[in-house]
Amino acid sequence: MMNWNRPPYRKSGDVELAGDAHLLYPSMMESPALRWAFVRKIYAILSIQMLLTIAVSAAVISVKPISQFFVSSSAGLGLYIFLLFLPFLVMCPLYYYYQHHPVNLILLGLFTLSISFCVGLTCAFTEGKVILESAILTAVAVVSFTLYTFWAAKRGQDFSFLGPFLFAAVMILIVFAIIQAFFPMGRISTMIYGGLASLIFCGYIIYDTDNLIKRYGYDEYVWAAVALYLDIINLFLSLLTLFRAVDS
Repeated sequence: MMNWNRPPYRKSGDVELAGDAHLLYPSMMESPALRWAFVRKIYAILSIQMLLTIAVSAAVISVKPISQFFVSSSAGLGLYIFLLFLPFLVMCPLYYYYQHHPVNLILLGLFTLSISFCVGLTCAFTEGKVILESAILTAVAVVSFTLYTFWAAKRGQDFSFLGPFLFAAVMILIVFAIIQAFFPMGRISTMIYGGLASLIFCGYIIYDTDNLIKRYGYDEYVWAAVALYLDIINLFLSLLTLFRAVDS
């Protein structure tokens, strides 16, 4: 469970924060330089994760024997199932070692690689037009909601209230997916699922960006990167599901 307690911050009496044009949010009681450095660190890690995901996915899509191995043999199917569960397995040691450098970064890399292979395999059996549409819309949504959250936070808005609603929405989404798996309800149902999931993960981008700005401690950079990375990947996969249903 994440620790939302802030690290010891400098008081406003120690440094003139009120007139600082670089404050991330009005009630900020820490040095803006420290928080901006933390934000830059998170987005640097996130950029590397996204580049790794793009590279692995492109390799899986372009090298046909890779995707064929996963679908044409029992060993490939077993490896695919293992890769699906690997991120959950990595999360356990990652939670324990998230403050231990460089073990935390190695585990984060393994976590990213396993998800990247799954994304690549999903894209390998999807039309290029659908992948491009989903990727462009994901990029536009991420940039737009990130800029909006920074703008809104600086004007005093807080998005922590979204947490319980988004969690409840994800639980409903999981139940919806289980029902759909056992009792398929057709293309319209898949479109509804993809659309709802896309909206939910757009909300998570705002929520986790707000946490990044205000609540994550400086030693929680791994968790912050994981949260935003999963938001982006899930948004992309949700849009992929939606556009595939529309295109079919």
